[in-house]
Amino acid sequence: MGRPTVTVIPGDGVGPEVTDATVRILEAAGAKIDWEWVEAGAGAVELHGSAIPPAVIESIKRNRVALKARLSARVAPNVESPNVTLRKALDLYANVRPVRNFVGHKARYENVDLVIVRENTEGEYASIEHRVVPGVVETIKLTTRRACERIARFAFDYAVKRGRQKVTAIHKANIMKISDGLFLQCCREVAKGYPSIQFNDLIVDSASMQLVLNPYQFDVIVTENFYGDLVSSLCAGLVGGIGVVPGCNFGEDCAVFEAIHGDVPEMAGKGLANPTILLVPALFMLRHLGMDDVALRIERATGRVLQAGEAVTPDLGGRAGTRRMADAIINALDQP
Repeated sequence: MGRPTVTVIPGDGVGPEVTDATVRILEAAGAKIDWEWVEAGAGAVELHGSAIPPAVIESIKRNRVALKARLSARVAPNVESPNVTLRKALDLYANVRPVRNFVGHKARYENVDLVIVRENTEGEYASIEHRVVPGVVETIKLTTRRACERIARFAFDYAVKRGRQKVTAIHKANIMKISDGLFLQCCREVAKGYPSIQFNDLIVDSASMQLVLNPYQFDVIVTENFYGDLVSSLCAGLVGGIGVVPGCNFGEDCAVFEAIHGDVPEMAGKGLANPTILLVPALFMLRHLGMDDVALRIERATGRVLQAGEAVTPDLGGRAGTRRMADAIINALDQP
């Protein structure tokens, strides 16, 4: 495999700080990557009049892989989140969030290992809304057979390729009998083509309770857009927070690996953001690019820093800033 070029989107808020830290760590660990930096988000609105300029889409399509910090969802009133816009523009229909414990990171549970596969383009996040009359608005939940079948097949293919044993579909078909009923029907039909994979389904409220009571009963979860967003955050809480749960978005032709934290404008420019919020997605990007050895080296170094607890950011109980924690990880790369 030749030296890949990766599109880098430094994003808004703390994005530029954690992006700089992440790129420095990857390069120090020996990742042979050329970086193509592009502007998106609030800064791009000022420069180009759009949060997602055409040059951003062109770059990702050309390079087929992108590393993206968080883009502010509040770029302008009544404007769709640019994070959602980007997924639609590239047809990144599958959002994959591996939920695993990270060495050295304190969590409520140990040895959790499950994967959430979330449909990424439809549902409530299709942003089809209108005002019926003053004081009354309507949101349309878009559900198509094409999208349901595609995400179900992705989940089962993922399970087979990764040696997983079980796929659980999460839905609310007991209430939304037509829309969620279509999703559940498609999952059941696709499951018939994968006899080696165990399949079951759960209503989303029951699934949420079961995840908290016993996350070990789950393997691969497949679900629609809105439920996937909620369940992903719930599962992040099981293993220590969003800093250790990456966002991996896949389409037919490209992949975008992103930080999944919310808008934190109050922290921008202070140099206190935890670099793992983008570093962990970058580890999965490295594995996607076939650089498993580099990813493992960084993961072990990060675990050493977290276990030592001295050079970590305030959210982890320390007093270090973003740059100092990144430097500590770099220094730990060659430790036995």
